[in-house]
Amino acid sequence: MLYEQIARNKRRTIYVLTGFVILVLAIGAAIGYVFFNSYVAGLVLALVFAGVYAAIMIGNSTNIVMSMNHAHEITKAEQAPELWHIVEDMALVARVFIIDDPSPNAFATGNNPQHAAVAATSGILERLNREELEGVMGHEMTHVRNYDIRLQTVALALAAAITGMVNLAGNYFWWGGGSRRQDDDDDNGGNVIQIVMLIVSILLIILGPIAATLAQMALSRNREYLADAGSVELTRNPQGLISALQKISTSEPMKEADPSSAALYISDPMKKKKSVTHLFDTHPPMEERIERLRKM
Repeated sequence: MLYEQIARNKRRTIYVLTGFVILVLAIGAAIGYVFFNSYVAGLVLALVFAGVYAAIMIGNSTNIVMSMNHAHEITKAEQAPELWHIVEDMALVARVFIIDDPSPNAFATGNNPQHAAVAATSGILERLNREELEGVMGHEMTHVRNYDIRLQTVALALAAAITGMVNLAGNYFWWGGGSRRQDDDDDNGGNVIQIVMLIVSILLIILGPIAATLAQMALSRNREYLADAGSVELTRNPQGLISALQKISTSEPMKEADPSSAALYISDPMKKKKSVTHLFDTHPPMEERIERLRKM
C-alpha cells in the first residue's frame, strides 16, 4: 500500500507539471496570436519568461527564506538536542533553524540536498514527543530527498511567467500595439475560424493566471501526500506522524509566518478557512492525510 501510494502520487505530479508547462505554452501562443499575429512569437515569449523567472527564483538562497520567516540557525546540539539528533540521524540536510513561535509547525527549503535546511518552530519542539517529531522531520526530509522545493520553485516560476506575460500583453494592448487587431480591422472581422480562435485565445489570456494558481496548488497538495508517505518509509512508524498531525491541526496560527512561504510548511501556518472544493488550498485536508496514513 505504501509504495503504491508513492508511485501514484509521483504519476500525478508528472501529470500536473506537464499540464502546467502546456498551459504556459498555450497562453504564450494565445498572446502571440492576439497581439503579434504569430504563434511562434508567443511560444518564444513564453519560453523566455519561464526561463528567466526560473533562473531568478532557483537562485534565491536558503537564508532569504529563513529570514522571511524569522528563523535563526542553531549550530550545536546543545541548543536543541532532540531536533539536532533527529536531523543528524536522517543526514539529509546541512543546516537546522528554529523559529520562535508557539504554534507547532516546520518546513524545509533549499535547491538540493547538499544545500538544504530545515526549520522547526519552538512550539513544535515543546508539544511533540520524539516519536512525533521524527515523523515530522521524516516528512520534511522527504521533501528534500524528492527535490520538492525545486519543483515548487519551478511551479512558482511558471505561474509568475504567466502573470508577467499577461501583464505585458495588457500593457501592449493599452498602448495601441497588436498587429492582429489591425489585421482583423483590415479583414472586416475575419472569417468564423479566426473569430473563434481569437475568442479562445482571449479567454486563455484572461483565465490563465487562475488556471496557473489551481495547478500550483494541486502540485503542492500532491507533494504533501507524497511527503507523508515518505516519512512512513523513513521512520517505519505511521503513528508518529498521525499523532503529530493531530496536534498540529488543532493548534493556533503562527504569529509571523511569511504568507508566500505558506506552502512550504507541513501545515498551513495561517490556518486559513478551507474552501469547499479545496482547489485553492495549499495543503490537503488534514483528516484526509491522517486517513491515508492509517491505511499504510
